[in-house]
Amino acid sequence: MAEKIEGRCMKCKTQREMKDVNIVSMSNPKNPKGRAAKGKCSVCGTSMYKILPNT
Repeated sequence: MAEKIEGRCMKCKTQREMKDVNIVSMSNPKNPKGRAAKGKCSVCGTSMYKILPNT
């Protein structure tokens, strides 16, 4: 993936860049096109999750 995605790390308590990012679709019947990014914190390795805008 070319673009860098940042999310909030709950362990570090700061905005961090995600590594090993996978784009997943959310299973919400009201918004079937919802997308999210799952990855890991680039510093501590904690799992991160960020809801992406619909495009």
